[in-house]
Amino acid sequence: MQRAAAERARSYDDFKAKYRSDPEGFVLDCIAWKDGDSPTDYQLEILRAIPEKKRVCVRGPHGLGKTALSAWLVLWFALTRDGEDWKMPTTAGAWRQLTKFLWPEIHKWARRLKWDVIGRVPFDERLELQTLGLKLSTGEAFAVASNKPDLIEGAHADCLFYLYDESKAIGDDTFDAAEGAFSNAGENTMNEAFAAAFSTPGEPQGRFYDIQSRKAGFEDWWPRAVSLEETVAAGRVARDWAMQRGRQWGADSTLYIRRVLGNFASDDESGVVPLSWVEAAQERWQDWVEAGKIGELEALGIDVGGGGDPSVLAKLFRINEPERLPEVRRAVDELEYDRSGDPLAIGSIASRTLNKFPALRTVVDVIGLGAGTASELRRSFSRILGFVAGGKVPTDARGNELTDKSGDMLFADARSWAWWTMREMLDPQYAEGWALPPDDRLTGDLTAPKWREWGKGRVRVESKEDIRKRLKRSTDAADAVIQMLYDEPKEEEIPERRVGSFSFRNFG
Repeated sequence: MQRAAAERARSYDDFKAKYRSDPEGFVLDCIAWKDGDSPTDYQLEILRAIPEKKRVCVRGPHGLGKTALSAWLVLWFALTRDGEDWKMPTTAGAWRQLTKFLWPEIHKWARRLKWDVIGRVPFDERLELQTLGLKLSTGEAFAVASNKPDLIEGAHADCLFYLYDESKAIGDDTFDAAEGAFSNAGENTMNEAFAAAFSTPGEPQGRFYDIQSRKAGFEDWWPRAVSLEETVAAGRVARDWAMQRGRQWGADSTLYIRRVLGNFASDDESGVVPLSWVEAAQERWQDWVEAGKIGELEALGIDVGGGGDPSVLAKLFRINEPERLPEVRRAVDELEYDRSGDPLAIGSIASRTLNKFPALRTVVDVIGLGAGTASELRRSFSRILGFVAGGKVPTDARGNELTDKSGDMLFADARSWAWWTMREMLDPQYAEGWALPPDDRLTGDLTAPKWREWGKGRVRVESKEDIRKRLKRSTDAADAVIQMLYDEPKEEEIPERRVGSFSFRNFG
């Protein structure tokens, strides 16, 4: 037994010596690859860059395989430095990225390691490979929130590796916290330090953008932009998917440029709802799901599609539990789509909910096919409201047109009022706490319309017809959501001083 243990120790030492500076070889030789499943050329290039460049920063489209890359690096660094003084903090722009994606990915790839090649027994999942950490004999990899740079700065070891996932949302102070480790690591020292930052791009700002754009002071980073063509050629992204997103979102849209092309893009100043606000609402939605979708069902929104567009049903929940969800006050559940072409079918789907809540406020776009749907629902239910997008701006109980939150902006029509009110619900300066599902169609719809001043200082939001001409699609998903902002005015809800929009008084 002692001889076997000694032989295993020698084998493990040989493994560490062989792959210490070769993460590419580690991934190719020490992971059990399935037929047709192997690292891409650009992933191997990035792995090769780690030992030489020390600091690697990678951006690219969704689907490039950055989480797998991160997992491989954690396993490589931990196993090849085992027996030395080492640490590997892993952080991300959102804590959920660590708990739901990165560390489950590490567990997945650990199950595919070739332990006979590595020369040690598999990880003990109680003592070594834990939910959010990998602790070996002389060091550990662990998860740390990106808003706690002191924990990053407090990581001291002879061998350090900082892993930044979804880096576009990580603050400068967190990046700066690692600089102490690099100050005493290098060729003339006994210590070593590495850093790897991966992300899809966002706004052209922040440390991740500065590194990627090669700004002065960041020359010691190796930036790499993975292109859409590379991911398609590698079989990581389907070309048909990319083309369809171009048709759905518009090839010049911020959403397409960031998520499909993998390039930085500013929010469109002429757009009604910035993409960054939608993405923040989607982060809140994940918190709502993890809390068990708590709340009270408040309203339904129905947009009846035609001409090949689906009909859409949206459900709005009110959440009044700040102790459990301090940042979420309203949440839209997953949208339900009907593609049957029958305008009454979406009404039947809504009836399943309305049979349980017959007085639930339900808002239907009653122009065109929606008129029949609303009429049929009114046969059985009491609070079916008709929304006319091109109609007059809604008024309060005193007959005053509804305005924006400031009380200064007026609107060209009901559609413009509803869209602008949705904008205010998502605007971070108002902290209204709306949560939206990560639905690609909804995301594209919300970020599609543009606005302009019209007439006597009124806001006009681009019509569905004009959007259809521009993008060859309608915004049915978003329309089902924004319609839920509409309600009949109630006298007791009107304040003494008319400030803010109708939605502000009723949804605040």
